[in-house]
Amino acid sequence: MLNSEELKSFLNEKADQYNNADFIENDPVQIPHRFSIQQDIEIAGFLAATISWGNRKSIIKSAEKMLDLMGNSPYDFVLNYSEKDLASIQDKSIHRTFNGQDFTYFIRQFNRIYKNHGSLEDLFKVEKPEINFYHSIERFRKQFLELEKHRSHKHVSSPYKNSSAKRIIMFLRWMIRKDQRGVDFGIWKNIDQKYLSIPLDVHTGNISRKLGLISRTQNDWKTVEELDIAIRKFDDQDPAKYDFALFGLGVTKELL
Repeated sequence: MLNSEELKSFLNEKADQYNNADFIENDPVQIPHRFSIQQDIEIAGFLAATISWGNRKSIIKSAEKMLDLMGNSPYDFVLNYSEKDLASIQDKSIHRTFNGQDFTYFIRQFNRIYKNHGSLEDLFKVEKPEINFYHSIERFRKQFLELEKHRSHKHVSSPYKNSSAKRIIMFLRWMIRKDQRGVDFGIWKNIDQKYLSIPLDVHTGNISRKLGLISRTQNDWKTVEELDIAIRKFDDQDPAKYDFALFGLGVTKELL
């Protein structure tokens, strides 16, 4: 087992290796990279992140289908769709359990939010003395989903229910991290990247256990916070950069 300094050096090296423009080619982050307007990036990014489970090729294909249905202008479509437009989407198959009903529900919610806010950033503010996005994600859920129960609510995870909220955490990394490496956008100016966590899934969880970063066996919010404590000892100003290291090690199976 590596000691703390060796582990920090190893993870920094791996983060540096994978955090570059080549990473985009096979990753869902390529979807928002097709746009330059902030709101287009936010909508395309949120939708791509929402369906990010399963095979990465099929995620990208499904996200492209959603872009096509919005005329490849997400923000314009969200603001100006007609009921006829939504009716034609309603029965489409999109990605696994995320279907046309879910997609149209998200479009309506985006419409309502963007009529009142210039950016989704407004809905994710971290308030003092919070140290991560635990409460922030829940505030966002309340505003995005509203109170009336809908089948689509299951597609926006809740840390209050101990979900790792992997897909929202990943979306937040895309929007907030500022490092000029060509992967993360860093377009949100009022939320500090020090609050970010690692998007925790089977791969990052398993690698983290192999490296002794976490001991919990479930991939839930409590484990997200356990991993926070470990990685913030290595870099408390940019902890989410280690997502690239853990992801890269998971893909290459270097530690098997």
